[in-house]
Amino acid sequence: MSGGGCSIVWFRRDLRVEDNPALSAGVRTGQVVAVFVWAPEEEGPYHPGRVSRWWLKHSLAHLESSLKSLGTSLVTKRSTDSVSSLLELVKSTGATQLFFNHLYDPLSLIRDHRAKQALIAQGVTVQSFNADLLYEPWEVNDEQGHPFTTFAAFWERCLSMPYDPEAPLLPPKKIISGDLTRCPSDTLVFEDESEKGSNALLARAWSPGWSNADKALTAFINGPLIEYSKNCRKADSATTSFLSPHLHFGEVSVRKAFHLVRLKQVSWANEGNSAGEESVNLFLKSIGLREYSRYLSFNHPYSHERPLLGHLKFFPWVVDESYFKAWRQGRTGYPLVDAGMRELWATGWLHDRIRVVVASFFVKVLQLPWRWGMKYFWDTLLDADLESDALGWQYISGTLPDGRELDRIDNPEFEGYKFDPNGEYVRRWLPELARLPTEWIHHPWNAPEYLLQAAGIELGSNYPLPIVGLDAAKSRLQEALSIMWQQEAASRAATENGTEEGLGDSSEYAPVAFPQDVQMDEDIEPSVRAEPPRNRNHLPGPNRQFEDQMVPSITSFVRAEDDETSSDVRNSAGESRGEVPATNMNVNMNMDLDTGSPGTGVLQTTRTGPNIPPAHYNFTTGVYNGAEDSTAESSSTTSRRERDGGVVPVWSPTTSAFSDQIVGDENGVGASSSYLPRHPQSHQLVNCQQLSQTGPVSR
Repeated sequence: MSGGGCSIVWFRRDLRVEDNPALSAGVRTGQVVAVFVWAPEEEGPYHPGRVSRWWLKHSLAHLESSLKSLGTSLVTKRSTDSVSSLLELVKSTGATQLFFNHLYDPLSLIRDHRAKQALIAQGVTVQSFNADLLYEPWEVNDEQGHPFTTFAAFWERCLSMPYDPEAPLLPPKKIISGDLTRCPSDTLVFEDESEKGSNALLARAWSPGWSNADKALTAFINGPLIEYSKNCRKADSATTSFLSPHLHFGEVSVRKAFHLVRLKQVSWANEGNSAGEESVNLFLKSIGLREYSRYLSFNHPYSHERPLLGHLKFFPWVVDESYFKAWRQGRTGYPLVDAGMRELWATGWLHDRIRVVVASFFVKVLQLPWRWGMKYFWDTLLDADLESDALGWQYISGTLPDGRELDRIDNPEFEGYKFDPNGEYVRRWLPELARLPTEWIHHPWNAPEYLLQAAGIELGSNYPLPIVGLDAAKSRLQEALSIMWQQEAASRAATENGTEEGLGDSSEYAPVAFPQDVQMDEDIEPSVRAEPPRNRNHLPGPNRQFEDQMVPSITSFVRAEDDETSSDVRNSAGESRGEVPATNMNVNMNMDLDTGSPGTGVLQTTRTGPNIPPAHYNFTTGVYNGAEDSTAESSSTTSRRERDGGVVPVWSPTTSAFSDQIVGDENGVGASSSYLPRHPQSHQLVNCQQLSQTGPVSR
């Protein structure tokens, strides 16, 4: 690469100097202007929450310090439109090249595509790279070239790819700075006065920044990893890697984590350490779930808005904000659930097992719209991650082909004795129950009155009675499922009679607005509210005049005829079926925007997947957990293929055959579901092929 002028390196969620392909490319070309644009308005309802903004503030300061030691500074810009800011920077610096690393959530895909088009039109060379995944989503397909529909099949293919993931890059020895005098930095404000007190406590437990992330990774691999498979299921102690926030902000390279863990695997295998090998496999599966969350988001860009299994659009969710408030405040009357929700609010963190417990209770017992829970996790988790968030909540809600059965309710009492057998976790976060004997700690409503009096507990007063009885919840869930199948059958019949279109998908699924009040509303600051995103004109077709790893264009699912409002994400507050509470959920996909979820992210494993640090994703941030026992083996194949400079296919939805695959896939958790097999005709993923194209598509 060559050319006059300097190069702009656009930092986003890749806040590190080590193994940063965009930065390395910029350094090779000569002078570099490193830029970070803060444009939260582009995120729509997914504006970063308080703890996420605290982390970002400190991570950027750490990155700035690292860049200064290498010879340059980080230019920060406050904007409401990233692309316009980049164009202004190009003009002021005379830059001829722009480098950035890929992101995979639908908002970022649209924005990145628009940025490429706008800058190329100004004569700027634009290149983008993979810095967030082991393999790009379009590299992993089945034998027919179709995307996988279950995690097990996807991860098996990743581990048996004919070429290993790229080796991590070393940090640059020196950076030649471009002229920064004409592009002064804006002061970025990430917290207000009311938030500083709460945020100060976070620094006691966390150290943002890429070099701190590197230390955390090394410490985990050389310490807790060897007993990871044995300890990661314990919710009452620090048993996870706690890497998920670092991973979300790109402070640590997933490729570096993968390669270092693989080296340990080889070492322990040579020593005959089977327990260590099992731990490695489990940890690698958590990495796989993080990969899968991006894979799902890329292939189904509406996965954060609507269910992937079409029949779930008929489920009669309970739109009850009083239930939602009790859940948020940790006042459901179920100790393990309440302890988890209070820890989440106080610390921005949850063990992955607890994430699954509170999310399952939310969906199965309270039957609240899953997107409400997903949005609340997004607002409150340190490792809030849209892709992992969507994967986790869809998994819990039974809206994935291999997700949990929707008709299965986990008993919080049993879950308590499984993951918090001594009751220490509950006592830590529910001091009002601290004096209750362990025998009754997870079901105080059954405790003898004299024990409750001795422990100072008055049920219904200083600790609530169960908000919903489990027997009543089971009956209500069965009724809801019956209604769902009846409506699905009626819709199918109408479609077969030619009176309705869209059988088997959820393309016309209109989410319910998020509740207006999503804060604890007692002694807590309200969570950040996003400003509604601004409408954009539909995007032009992809430009093929340069050889590059193009960010996949989402133009395929932008309706050209619906410039003002996307019918696929429109609100319908008047519907009786609840959907995510959205203060500003009218996300028009014609505009440009950006592990938790129920998961957060360190590398871990839960019920059916890795456990992220105390969150359900450990690695990413999701509730979704794969099978508890990881049997994945990493491929040691050395054959590689050249990927740099290759043209990445423009985002294009798969054919209807992809939707039909779900029914026949026996590898998914859902294959043995008690209710899905009874209705195979409804197991179809959203068929994005029905959406109009606004530009040429190449496969």
